[in-house]
Amino acid sequence: MTPSTRESPLDEIEFLARSEHRVTSLDALTERPRTRGELRSMTGASRSTIGRMLREFERRRWIRREGHRYEATQLGGFVAAGMRELIDRIETEQELRDVWHLLPIEGIGLSIETTSDAVVTVAEVDDPYCPVNRFVSLLQESERFRFVGFDVALLEPCRDELRQRIVDGMRTEIIDPPSVARRVLSSYPEHCSDPLDGGNLTVLLHDDVPAYGISIFEHRVGISGYDPDSGIVRVLFDTDAPEVREWAESTYESHRREARPLAREMVAE
Repeated sequence: MTPSTRESPLDEIEFLARSEHRVTSLDALTERPRTRGELRSMTGASRSTIGRMLREFERRRWIRREGHRYEATQLGGFVAAGMRELIDRIETEQELRDVWHLLPIEGIGLSIETTSDAVVTVAEVDDPYCPVNRFVSLLQESERFRFVGFDVALLEPCRDELRQRIVDGMRTEIIDPPSVARRVLSSYPEHCSDPLDGGNLTVLLHDDVPAYGISIFEHRVGISGYDPDSGIVRVLFDTDAPEVREWAESTYESHRREARPLAREMVAE
């Protein structure tokens, strides 16, 4: 292909992106040599479609043929890796698009690249409690848990699990606004009495907590985004990135220094 007839980079991207089986096949050929039949079984594409695709790959020198098998060249592997990274980036953006405004990621000063290894759990129409379920799984892996924020919608649906973890010995400290603490104590007195009396739960009060929730587990940090219109947690973002933990610890401690203990009168109300 001469410089005058060379396709533009966008044309090449369009060629790969136009059919999902092209990306899948090029990825597969970077792993090991494969036959046409293997590619057909893997992608569900027809014999003629696979044939045309392989001819185009060969024309671009992305693959080479050895007998009945095809394998990616270094050029093909380079293209496949870049395309997979682009797809992963778009998938991450799609996950975050509708809930990004509920998270303080930009305020922390982190880039999306820094958070790309995070687990992002978004509430779905058919599974509105999947962020809560993810939260519970993180609780089960922790012996110490700290929380500050207004996300009663995160803690309330899993109150049984949270209570049991505290009773079983998980050291827990929660910084709540007084209104939230009062609501929880009056609505679920039986859930609060044993954890408070057992000494594993400390509740502190603060009048100006974040509009989101910060959960500090033993090995990970979670940031939960609450949608006041729907009354549910829309997203739980959790990561083991040191930068996020440093921010979470600093934010938590600044609130803790300003917080006051839960008054016994409030518990007795």
